[in-house]
Amino acid sequence: MARTAPASDAALRARLDAVRERLLLLARDLHAHPETAFDEHHAADAVTALLADTGLEVERGTAGLPTAFTATAGPADADLTVGLCLEYDALPDLGHACGHHLIAAAGAGAAIALAAVADDLGLRVKALGTPAEESGGGKILMLRAGAFDDVSCAMMVHPGPSDDFGGTSMASRGVEAEYRGRAAHAAMAPHDGRNAADACVVAQTALALLRQQLPDGVRMHGIVTHGGDRTNIIPARTVLRWQLRAGTLGELESLWPRVRACFEAGAVATGCELTLSEPSAAYADLRQDPWLGDTYARHVRALGRTPEAASIGASTDMGNVSHALPAIHPTIGLGCAARPHTLEFAEAALGEAADRAVLDAALALARTAADLAADPDERRRVTDAHRARAYRPSSAGSPLG
Repeated sequence: MARTAPASDAALRARLDAVRERLLLLARDLHAHPETAFDEHHAADAVTALLADTGLEVERGTAGLPTAFTATAGPADADLTVGLCLEYDALPDLGHACGHHLIAAAGAGAAIALAAVADDLGLRVKALGTPAEESGGGKILMLRAGAFDDVSCAMMVHPGPSDDFGGTSMASRGVEAEYRGRAAHAAMAPHDGRNAADACVVAQTALALLRQQLPDGVRMHGIVTHGGDRTNIIPARTVLRWQLRAGTLGELESLWPRVRACFEAGAVATGCELTLSEPSAAYADLRQDPWLGDTYARHVRALGRTPEAASIGASTDMGNVSHALPAIHPTIGLGCAARPHTLEFAEAALGEAADRAVLDAALALARTAADLAADPDERRRVTDAHRARAYRPSSAGSPLG
């Protein structure tokens, strides 16, 4: 396995040292200004300002998404283009309880460091600002629009309680069920109504009973986003949002007829009309590149960390990217007991451990890319795969038809 040349490694470290405080300030700034899917205007402004100021060429509005961007450096004709995915969306009410502000700062640091050695290594670095990972699938939209067409491999690091690498994630589909009935006075003439809230109750009861019959590892969870307007009015409209997770998109496809029947049961039992739709594209399972993952793990071990090979229990739109090109999505540990999507994790993602995670992840990603550029066999493998690539977005199509 090729190792980063001493000169290149020194240049990576020197560049990161030079922007260290700006990276940490960026992470803290994003944490203090959480923004949800497709509304990450402050974050996009802050990240691109740093990238542009440190010499990368920035383009905003990638794939027609106002808060998406790309930032590039290195020879335009390089055979190897390393993509770094930056996330920066937050969660409603919980803020950065998944630590995406750290992803953005670490990815920006890796891109800035690699830009300093890109000419020497004959590689092009491309940072991709990818909005709406939590809801909306920004990477999928950018992938379909061609933003990854010139990218040979893609990398990012996600914060978590501990250091992990190499595992998969769950495929996921979101479903929205809208029931339309007939309003009526709940006391004077309830018999004149068709209760859309009852349709929700029937559907959720059927889904809860279905759980017993599902294969191990399958997950279903959801909420009522609209349950009615007044207690004295029979609800004429209600909306459920539900999420289904399994090992692969194929497994979800096979489960869908039984899940759809649960939603249909609500309509049949109450006489309401049902409309099913998908709020966003499906997330594919994550397929991490073994060589890139092992190389990243070696570098974080050298920084005093102890990463374990482990799967991710959640879902990510990086899974779709990993079906199209070699990719990694390891976890950088904060050394905390809190799990993502909690207020406790949002608190853990700010402070000394979070600062160290940003800097360690940035250096490990940059070193991994430099090793890839210096290893002729692995470089050829990745660039050959890029030239042969033929990703078909229809492979993650809708199950609702």
